Amino acid sequence: MKIGIIGTAHPLRGGLAAFNERLAKELQGMGHEVVIYSFSLQYPSFLFPGKTQFTDEPAPIGLDIRTNINSVNPLNWVRVGNELNRERFDLLIVKYWLPFMGPSFGTLLRRAKRNGKTKAVCIVDNIIPHEARPGDAAFTKYFVGAVDAFVTMSRDVLKDVKTFTAKPATFTPHPVYDIYNEAVSKAEACKKLGLDRNINYILFFGFIRPYKGLDILLEAMADERIRKAGIHLIAAGEYYDKAVEAANNEIIAMRGIADIVHLSTDFIPDSEVRYYFSAADLVVQPYKHATQSGITQIAYHFCKPMVVTNVGGLPEVVPDGKVGFVAEVDPTAIADAILRFYTPGSLPNVQENLRAEKRKYSWQAFVEVLMQQAKG
Repeated sequence: MKIGIIGTAHPLRGGLAAFNERLAKELQGMGHEVVIYSFSLQYPSFLFPGKTQFTDEPAPIGLDIRTNINSVNPLNWVRVGNELNRERFDLLIVKYWLPFMGPSFGTLLRRAKRNGKTKAVCIVDNIIPHEARPGDAAFTKYFVGAVDAFVTMSRDVLKDVKTFTAKPATFTPHPVYDIYNEAVSKAEACKKLGLDRNINYILFFGFIRPYKGLDILLEAMADERIRKAGIHLIAAGEYYDKAVEAANNEIIAMRGIADIVHLSTDFIPDSEVRYYFSAADLVVQPYKHATQSGITQIAYHFCKPMVVTNVGGLPEVVPDGKVGFVAEVDPTAIADAILRFYTPGSLPNVQENLRAEKRKYSWQAFVEVLMQQAKG
């Protein structure tokens, strides 16, 4: 098939780009011709409070990436949509994560499909955003009208999709992020990060946004039992909100936990991800609400046990008592789960269980479901 992927890719950075590039390689490996249509302008500055949208890392080898979509220019949407029409793709795959993209993506697909050949399938991260803005519902309805079928990566999002449309939609889990090289020893990772190899580290990883609950984890770190157990936290990821950063720094100061919290609040390049996961014993996702999480699938890649909160799709992919623990959204409950992890015998056969769960989340399995939706 001739397939186009519409969404973020190099030189833009982050999990969306990593997903689309990995998907393109999987499709190419199956013999399909693949082009990624990415952004010349992805976000206006008010929607991207991070330091930069771009990566310094080299472009992925072997991918055809065309950076020509401007998310805020309707004339661009018409031009690129006409190009997609002329290319006569068999399938266009669109990653949808933010209603702001609804007008541009909806217009691109409508014009592309005028050729009577092209079908459009959407991979939905979120159809109802974590942080609401005016126009969300209208933008999403416009986009949904241009799509033929949907694939979601959590059952909660599948329910949300069905509130917008009766078109075909199905659930399949987020595949493993296997693009970050192999793990290194804890000693090597700690040396790279300037940490003490003899300390027990837990890891919070990824962009720091209000719904991800780092503040709750910091309160859990203030639990006297955590300090007595000698557990330290690595918080690695870029802040998206200065107010959230200030509030978290205040918690650290007020609770007197600066000596057991190690902050790395710049964007973590792909080449350095493995050091953070290799240094940690446990990955903690203290989210206040969620759909699915790519962080879970990075943890599976590195076979790291997890503590996740009982929200959204997180418990679906982290079986309690097998590969980690599910806790309520509460500092004491999260502290209890962390301490339980460090209790000998609390997770029997955890590495074997992690490997077994990991096998469920292959890219091949994900693409098979995607193609079934494309065939209708």
